[in-house]
Amino acid sequence: MRGAETEPRPVPAAGRPERGLHRAVVTGGAGFVGSHLCDRLRDQGAEVVCVDNLLTGRAVNLAGLRDDPRFTLLRHDVCEPFDVDGPVDLVAHLASPASPRDYARYPIETLKTGAIGTLNALELARRKGARFVLASTSEVYGDPLVHPQTESYWGNVNPIGPRSQYDEAKRYAEALTTAYRTKLGADTVIVRIFNTYGPRMRPGDGRAVPNFIAQARAGRPLTVAGDGTQTRSLCYVDDTVAGILAAARGAHPGPINLGNPAELTILALAQYIRDLCSSRSPISFVERPADDPCVRMPDIALARTALGWRPSMELEKGLKTTIDWFAAHEELTEH
Repeated sequence: MRGAETEPRPVPAAGRPERGLHRAVVTGGAGFVGSHLCDRLRDQGAEVVCVDNLLTGRAVNLAGLRDDPRFTLLRHDVCEPFDVDGPVDLVAHLASPASPRDYARYPIETLKTGAIGTLNALELARRKGARFVLASTSEVYGDPLVHPQTESYWGNVNPIGPRSQYDEAKRYAEALTTAYRTKLGADTVIVRIFNTYGPRMRPGDGRAVPNFIAQARAGRPLTVAGDGTQTRSLCYVDDTVAGILAAARGAHPGPINLGNPAELTILALAQYIRDLCSSRSPISFVERPADDPCVRMPDIALARTALGWRPSMELEKGLKTTIDWFAAHEELTEH
């Protein structure tokens, strides 16, 4: 089983300006990736304001920051206008339902967050003169006809399909961010995040890694959609967060793919997780969802050259860490 490439990370391109991040606003900061970003920003000394209405995020994800005087949780829906006092260097817009079950359950909220929420976050960044990072997604490529996916590819997306609320929300968010940059001079960057996994994923959110871990640990059949030959490229959450921060500190406007080009099939992933869990669960093949992408693999040449970034976590270690986290947090249930 192949993990991430293990060569040393390249040095950032000469002349690329590095900016200090002293105070950051993270929308969706109580979510899976957002909470890890909040942690990393605080570890690096930044003051952090997390804006989250806890629709799909969880306050428990921020438990380690609860008593931190330089961290604030503002429970607020980003689709309603909001402001924060004082200077802000970074607005990282991660707010959105992001798992298949979440955006199926909240289609209108997902679309509003991509449209109105992005508008409100951009306005905050513009008022503050802050760098704006849009956390977009590999889902903008849809079921791609180009492989691997480069940032220049426009995608193959069904605008009225069962995944459209998420795909099109992010595509609109990218268009709005670009308009703010080109028309209003906003300092923005778009990152397209691929298949991130790690601790704090919710066991029932519909994504492959938490589903397979929960099923394998419980001895239930691992439900593989279709024949399992569709592929994904998994990136450990710490690597994804490092890429987001590299984009925040850089000057490139994006879009920039952030992901791990180590591709594997869904069936191979299920079997690998089953082995790592020492489980005897059988594989159960179920109907494949409509518009489920056949392939997913990022071309990260731009991230390497523009940001000096590449993933470093090997798949086996990342999955073991994630499985151990699930074992230690069995009390966490859906909300």
